[in-house]
Amino acid sequence: MTQSETDIAALTQDTARDELARLATVLADANAAYHTEDAPRISDAEYDRLKRRNAAIEQAFPDLKRDDSPSDVVGAAPAEGFGKVAHEVRMLSLGNAFDDADVAEFDARIRRFLGLEAGADLTYTAEPKIDGLSLSVRYEGGQLVRAATRGDGETGEDVTTNARTISDIPETVPNAPDVLEVRGEVYMAHADFAALNDRQAAEGSKVFANPRNAAAGSLRQLDASITAARPLRFFAYAWGSLSEPLADTQHAALGRLADMGFSTNPETALCEGPEDMLATYRAIAARRAELGYDIDGVVYKVNDLGLQGRLGFRSTTPRWAIAHKFPAETAWTRLSGIDVQVGRTGALSPVARLDPVTVGGVVVSNATLHNEDYIAGRDAKGHPIRNGIDLRVGDRVEIYRAGDVIPKVRDVDLSARPEGTTPFEMPHRCPDCDSPALREPGESVRRCTGGLVCPAQRVARLKHLVGRSALDIDGLGDKEIERFHDLGWIHAPVDIFRLQARYGTGLQTVANLEGWGETSATNLFDAIEAARTQPLARVLFGLGIRHLGEVAGRDLARHFGSWDALAATVDAAIPAASCHRAAAEAELAERTKAEDEGRRARLSDARALAWAPVEAPARAAWDDLVGIDGIGATLALALCDALSAPQERAAIDDLFAALTIEAPEPTAEESPVAGKTVVFTGSLEKMTRAEAKATAESLGAKVSGSVSSKTDILVAGPGAGSKAAKAAQLGIETLDEDAWLALIGNA
Repeated sequence: MTQSETDIAALTQDTARDELARLATVLADANAAYHTEDAPRISDAEYDRLKRRNAAIEQAFPDLKRDDSPSDVVGAAPAEGFGKVAHEVRMLSLGNAFDDADVAEFDARIRRFLGLEAGADLTYTAEPKIDGLSLSVRYEGGQLVRAATRGDGETGEDVTTNARTISDIPETVPNAPDVLEVRGEVYMAHADFAALNDRQAAEGSKVFANPRNAAAGSLRQLDASITAARPLRFFAYAWGSLSEPLADTQHAALGRLADMGFSTNPETALCEGPEDMLATYRAIAARRAELGYDIDGVVYKVNDLGLQGRLGFRSTTPRWAIAHKFPAETAWTRLSGIDVQVGRTGALSPVARLDPVTVGGVVVSNATLHNEDYIAGRDAKGHPIRNGIDLRVGDRVEIYRAGDVIPKVRDVDLSARPEGTTPFEMPHRCPDCDSPALREPGESVRRCTGGLVCPAQRVARLKHLVGRSALDIDGLGDKEIERFHDLGWIHAPVDIFRLQARYGTGLQTVANLEGWGETSATNLFDAIEAARTQPLARVLFGLGIRHLGEVAGRDLARHFGSWDALAATVDAAIPAASCHRAAAEAELAERTKAEDEGRRARLSDARALAWAPVEAPARAAWDDLVGIDGIGATLALALCDALSAPQERAAIDDLFAALTIEAPEPTAEESPVAGKTVVFTGSLEKMTRAEAKATAESLGAKVSGSVSSKTDILVAGPGAGSKAAKAAQLGIETLDEDAWLALIGNA
């Protein structure tokens, strides 16, 4: 078992939840630095490692996956200064593989989804993964009309004028479909990069850190003449909107793009299964230094485009493709300090301050230390990590970069430990508000108990609320939130919407602040006023409740339709939440005892005893919450905690009173299952469970994991058991797979 696997195996539900929250924050910061600012603070390998850890924790604790999970995020919001382009077909990122086993699992996962036998033919393409900037180029009637960066996957930056200066992007495409959107990577060759840096240095201008930064910065120039002077190139490897298909296979489609005049990668190969894919990976890796441009892995794609269509997409990645990344790099440096930061949920997170060191071309000065157990050289169960060696200020430490936005400490050189060092002790009081910082039983993270009293939590939650994925208030960013908070103008969320009434006129006015004026203040007030009308899902995400991410916000909004309905259900479920905790604690205590014949009976008795005080309405409300597909007990507990805390509840109620919540958009109005709650059980024979769920949701249905009085349809395949029995007891319509397909018209 690897060190990373050991760490994850040692996580509890609570520590895993906290780690996922931390990863979501640092990865969001990294996305902004990489995609929007063209100034990455960590390497791609470091970023990949952190995303990999996030995915591994989500796999180990699937019920804890956040709705703002980094697994569901693509790129970052477009930068200011460029026009915005909405992508008709989302520009997604790729899932990652890091070793041979990951590639084998990728193949096996596809076969399971499609219902293919292990020996059935399945062909893939393999091509170098270019380390550049994603670009979409649209042609209409064979003429170039628009070019856009990926942005956040849904909206990119209009860089049409700049793209026209790249010789690999033709102005006119012969024999093209009426609508052709070609996607690929803008990059800079090594020789061109070196020549550019020599020229920049001679002119006293900025010297670029690596070819990727140079390519991204060059394409995203507001002055197209600067772009024209930079040696940019473009490899085409995919497509978006099409008026007609290019071909039946990925490989043939690339060939057609080449015939149209686009540069496609000559290293692309056809592979007959995982062994062939890995052989191609090793061959490309061996020639990596000779290619003349940067690559950071190999991309595998299912070759048959019909199968790609069946496989479809997750929220941010296609199921039919994966990037097999090259290994990470390491370096040794000095641990110069340990700082403790307080996050939005109150978690105290230790961060290593390092003597700056270059690892694979990126300067690293920080590293994550996770929690006090990790610093002490043990996991949550007391088992040793790093051979039980603790971390101390002054130590010589090995840092690795394989995806961590903030890298990670791999090892300690005890022979270089200075004399007089002392073990690190985590503070027992919050460094920001001096409230007690408690570590609850079973948790590895110490958490500030100050809540909204704690400035760090309060400011972090306000920043989260006004962010692009929540209220999205133009002109009210992190710096403005910090400034207004320090002035005492914004403490609670509702204060944002009282800002103009209190500080828009008179001596104490926003317009009188340094750096502001009447125009900028008016624009801010207009943006705040426009933000009063919001979809319920965005407001729910913006509340900053633990585990309530974007996807869960949408699920809750779709299920309940209004804040009042959701709040009423949570209020009713609060008595059940405490009993759920009691039952879980009782079961945990029972599981720690030695195995004996009475253990199963004691577990059942413990559950029954814990739930005994819960009345039927509270139990029904709890079942409603946890029965929503994708919600589960963890988020239900977090909702109950938030709404039962007086200060939190008052702040939330005040915010909703100041907002106008839009009616939810209708989905799939003509579908016979739109708005209905569907449960699948038993074995499906004509489609996989994943395909069935995706199809139902695309038709506007809600897919639940449990049967309740609110279930409309149960689709039961062979082997259906307790769910079918409960549906019959409740009089719920039950269909076999053929009847379900007939109902939805084989959609």
